[in-house]
Amino acid sequence: MALPDLILDPLATPGVLAAKALIRHGSASDPEGLRGAHQLLGSVLSRGCGPYGPIQLADLVEGCGAGLRCDTHEDGLLISLKCRDVDAERLLPVIGWMLRQPHLRPDQVELEKELSLQALLRQKEDAFHLAYDGWRSLAYGSGSYAHDPLGVAEELKEISPDQLRCLAAQLEDHGSVLALSGTIPTKLLKLMESHEAFQEGGAQPIILAASTPRGTSLRTEQGTLSIKEQTTEQVVLMLGQPSLAHGHPDDPGLRLLQAHLGQGMSSLLFRRLREDHGVAYDVGVHHPARAGAAPFVMHAATSTDRSKLSLQLLLESWNEMCSKPLDPDDLQLAKVKVRGQLAHASQTTGQRAERRAQLRGLGLPDDHDQRCLEIMDALDPVSIQRIAAEHLSRPLLSLCGPQASLRVLESQWEARQGEARQR
Repeated sequence: MALPDLILDPLATPGVLAAKALIRHGSASDPEGLRGAHQLLGSVLSRGCGPYGPIQLADLVEGCGAGLRCDTHEDGLLISLKCRDVDAERLLPVIGWMLRQPHLRPDQVELEKELSLQALLRQKEDAFHLAYDGWRSLAYGSGSYAHDPLGVAEELKEISPDQLRCLAAQLEDHGSVLALSGTIPTKLLKLMESHEAFQEGGAQPIILAASTPRGTSLRTEQGTLSIKEQTTEQVVLMLGQPSLAHGHPDDPGLRLLQAHLGQGMSSLLFRRLREDHGVAYDVGVHHPARAGAAPFVMHAATSTDRSKLSLQLLLESWNEMCSKPLDPDDLQLAKVKVRGQLAHASQTTGQRAERRAQLRGLGLPDDHDQRCLEIMDALDPVSIQRIAAEHLSRPLLSLCGPQASLRVLESQWEARQGEARQR
């Protein structure tokens, strides 16, 4: 195992260092029948590694007033460490131990498994989660983005420590990225080169036969509507489709559309659904950065008596996006919003380190954001319409709410689909 791909971002901070280690194995790499395995593995990594048991590791980190956690996303595991620069030499090797010699004790695995199962149970009470799960299943079928990173309860229950050891042995097969931002001690790099936590053969996990990872293909033909019944007074609507990977030449255009449609009180969906018609109390657009086809989803939460009009307005907004050029003033405002968003997302050392690790993990250059801004500056309303028409022409609808309202919306959607087929 080689040293991680290292990114240095020295800043004149008052003795603060943020470290972000990205491992290119996330929930999209969960093997067949083990959905939730990488999330479970990530949660156990900080419960003992190398020379530290769970209590010793907690004492070390908390005794330094530092923060350490591991989050699992679709495209990777992200280990986050924030500490004082004077403690970095003691704490940074922990990241190496987490990757190369995790303990994965059965009692700790069972503890984290129970916490994950409780989180999945809570999600079943959340209308937004139910609606998004339905949309995700429609969009990705049995593909690698088709499930929540937490996994599937029935499969999560059966995951064993030995299966996690197998995954741990493969964590760095696709390499890892370590980004440091803030006050970086001069001795830190030499420490990494010589410390046993970062050396070849630092970990000796048990190697087991792994299941074959699932493919990344999108859905097969299985309909365009998902319905999840829930006895509430609200309806959640999600309209969208899988779009582009982060780094695709047309993705900057989708970022501008996301800002125009769903960012802030001046956005189209906020003005149209909330201010003009008062039908929704929550609106937005979900378009995360992904290595594969990322979701581009409009979402709205509304009352049962306003749900029909809410769906009509969402459909109108989607159709306009694909069929009409943006107003030049709206496009200019979207460009300003994206610039502001990037600036706001680079204010802390943690944000800066995470973005740099994310870009390198996706195989993109360190100046990717600046290049995107230059591409955006050159885009005009006709270009934006072309991008929308090319990549957002087949939306899928997911609904969650009471049965009576869903039946009305289902009829409304079927009528829309029939009209689309006739055109």
